Amino acid sequence: MAVTDIDTPAPALGTVGELRASDHVEREIRDEIRNNLLTALRAGDDPWEGIVGFDDTVIPQLERALIAGHDVVMLGERGQGKTRLLRTLVNLLDEWTPVIDGSELDEHPYRPILPASIRRAAELGDDLPIAWRHRSERYREKLATPDTSVADLVGDIDPMKVAEGRSLGDPETIAFGLIPRSHRGIIAINELPDLAERIQVSMLNVMEERDIQVRGYSLRLPLDVLVTASANPEDYTNRGRIITPLKDRFGAEIRTHYPLDLGDEVDVIEQEADLVASVPTYLIEVLARFTRYAREHPSIDQRSGVSARFSIAGAETVAAAALHRSAVAGEELAVARPVDLESVVEVLRGKVEFESGEEGRELEILEFLLRKSVADTVRAHLGGVDMRPLVTALEAGEEVLTGDRVPAADVLTALGDDGAVAEVLDEVAQRLEVSDDAERASAAEFALEGLYLARRIGKDTDEYGRTAYLVERAEDEDAG
Repeated sequence: MAVTDIDTPAPALGTVGELRASDHVEREIRDEIRNNLLTALRAGDDPWEGIVGFDDTVIPQLERALIAGHDVVMLGERGQGKTRLLRTLVNLLDEWTPVIDGSELDEHPYRPILPASIRRAAELGDDLPIAWRHRSERYREKLATPDTSVADLVGDIDPMKVAEGRSLGDPETIAFGLIPRSHRGIIAINELPDLAERIQVSMLNVMEERDIQVRGYSLRLPLDVLVTASANPEDYTNRGRIITPLKDRFGAEIRTHYPLDLGDEVDVIEQEADLVASVPTYLIEVLARFTRYAREHPSIDQRSGVSARFSIAGAETVAAAALHRSAVAGEELAVARPVDLESVVEVLRGKVEFESGEEGRELEILEFLLRKSVADTVRAHLGGVDMRPLVTALEAGEEVLTGDRVPAADVLTALGDDGAVAEVLDEVAQRLEVSDDAERASAAEFALEGLYLARRIGKDTDEYGRTAYLVERAEDEDAG
């Protein structure tokens, strides 16, 4: 169920008579969404909270589909935000809507559709009790799986009601599935092709004629439901397909995509990652570049995609490494450093699929792409900074030791108090917009890693996981 904030309390009206006296107007779900969307657009409000990178591509298509009143299927690779986008549709519903109190399908008090509700409305008239549903209760999701049944989606005969003495032809013997229970709301079916084809067939009448057929018994119900779905492109998923008649019933097919700009990629990570420590933006940018390079590399299966969860998990892992070091080293502030990036490759290897023939080279490929991402980020932020004083300091025999247990203070101490070195570090800190010592240590390590990748200094790692930056010719370790 989607969760939205409750901005105002539910109205106090308790009967259909009171509702009529309030001049309440009933609206079908498509009219409700259309009117609320147009109102937001005219006011300059953004109804797509938390959606990044779709402003000029996906969002305009979706808005046109909703204004047209179409059912929608979102097509895209994994981790492109399809479900996140569908969940935001709930914000286009009225915050509160009236329903017949006790109704199984949340019918509108002005328009009962079940036999029992029609009888109650006729008997009670203006005294028919009503309840109020928040918009968050009008959105339902179903993850399609091969074992999903017709009863799950549409409904089935309830044997308990038959045992009570009702006949099989009695419409009140039906136990409704998720789609009818989404009456006057939104139903989202994730991974639609995973539904068996015979189950997809059961949705045809619901979507077109808006009636329900259960075990040969047809109950005509004027269902008012917006059907949405998500799916991977058919050239990727091998588990099934959307049958042609069902595709035809979706009024709009909208393609999603991964973020087109590096800035959008960074925004997605910062928005979605649950970070337990401070991760400087330039390290987030490294992970964003890493993800984008993985999407382009010929050794990685691009049909399966490289999800945004790849970079999000990477950022969370880097933050966890920083927090672990702060606990072990007794640091008060946990700030991620470039050395923490080394922890992500093993974690992320299982999140991408490699082309056949690349067995055994997975770590080598990912390590190469990570080094390339760091080098490009260093050039983007520190290009033009004169790093010669740092190299000179290392040439004098000093080395800078870092690692997953080396505190930030030790990194800064190892750089000494030479004035020229301090000026370089000040400029680096200014470029990277950092201030306190823990952040300065991370920035200094970032500059040293850039020098190493440019082959101006060397780097040695011992058996304890400690890394020393020093002056020696770095070995050629390019891969890819």
